[in-house]
Parts: sequence; C-alpha cells; structure tokens
Amino acid sequence: MLLCIPDLLDQNELAHIREFVLSADWEDGRATGGSHSALVKKNRQLPISDRVALQAGDAILDALARSETFVSAALPLRILPPMFNRYAGSEHFGAHVDGSIRRAGASHVHIRTDLSATLFLSNPEDYDGGELTIETAFGAQSVKLPAGHLVLYPASSLHCVTPVTRGERVASFFWVQSMVRDNEKRSILFDLDQSIQRLKFERGLEDQECLSLSNIYHNLIRQWAQT
Repeated sequence: MLLCIPDLLDQNELAHIREFVLSADWEDGRATGGSHSALVKKNRQLPISDRVALQAGDAILDALARSETFVSAALPLRILPPMFNRYAGSEHFGAHVDGSIRRAGASHVHIRTDLSATLFLSNPEDYDGGELTIETAFGAQSVKLPAGHLVLYPASSLHCVTPVTRGERVASFFWVQSMVRDNEKRSILFDLDQSIQRLKFERGLEDQECLSLSNIYHNLIRQWAQT
C-alpha cells in the first residue's frame, strides 16, 4: 500500500521545523548508508544524534500520534526517530531497498522496517527533480508532495530519489515497525477501518452495522497483531 497523508504538519509546525533544521550542521549522507546505498547515494543529512534532529524529530512524532490516518494505516509498534536529508546541485539517491533491520539511534534496540515514510519539507515549486520514485506491482509511482504532506509505503519497495536540478529538496524520513507485519493484511485492516469511520459519520456511533464491522476489525487485529 502506498498512501499519501496530507497536512501532517500545519503551517506553523512546518515553518518551525524547517527553520530549525536548516540552521543545523549537515554531513555527507553516505555516512548512514549501507554498503550498496553508499555507492548510489549523494545527498546531505543531519547526524542521527544531532540535538536539532532529535528535537525536530520529536515534533514529527507528536504529529504522527495525532494523525488518525497514519495510525490506521501503519498500526505502529515502534517508530525510528525521524531523520532529515536535503538535495541540491544534482544530488540524488539511486535505486535501492531500505535495510530490513535498523538500530534506533545510539541504543541497542533494533526494529524491523515494515514501512518507509517521507515527510516533505519543501514545496514542489521550490525545486526541479527530486521525485521519490517507488516501484509497485502497478509500475513505478513518482511522488512529489506539498510541504507538510507524508507518503507511507512498504519498506521492501525498490525506490530512488531523482536528481534535484534546481533549488533544494528538504525532507524527513523514517521507518515503522508495524503491529501487523504483512502488508496485505495491513491494507485490508486500513480499508475496513476507513469504511467503518465513514459509516459512523453517516449513521452514528450506535448503528448496528458499524458495531458489527468494528467487532470484526478488532478480532482481526487480535488475530494478526504481533506485540
């Protein structure tokens, strides 16, 4: 499932995070790449332990916790602290697959990367190129969203960031370990939950069909969730 979530950040949050991270000290993005990624990666990132990155990441985690759509789609068990990258002057990230297991910062906690996420911090008109291109069962999908919007997709997907030929692309990215490991099962649960929410809006919370579907939804969660 590839899902775009609009306006994860409001304009005040977006402006604050942008100003905060752009004033920090950036490093070569290859410092955090694996053996293959380092060969195809040309960008800049904030160091994982950087104070600015940690504080801006906490603000993004707060926004994720408030997003009913994100929680419904990801069913998050653990979220790696958000990281930040920037591209300019033909910088790019060639085709790659994200590592299946990542360590959470300097801790000894490791998480399985079920979902990848990119939160755009630059508006599309501010730069040329820089599309996030994700290979799906229906072909390659190019994603270039307004600032404050998030895209969520399976971490198993082959993907790339095309060269930025004008301006600058700034974004946050992170990974999620879901309570439901299987992407197809997560998609079923998300579709079911969205249908339930629409019915609740149309018919009210005490509608019998809504209650019946909610019961089915939660029984599926009990059957499929791993915590």
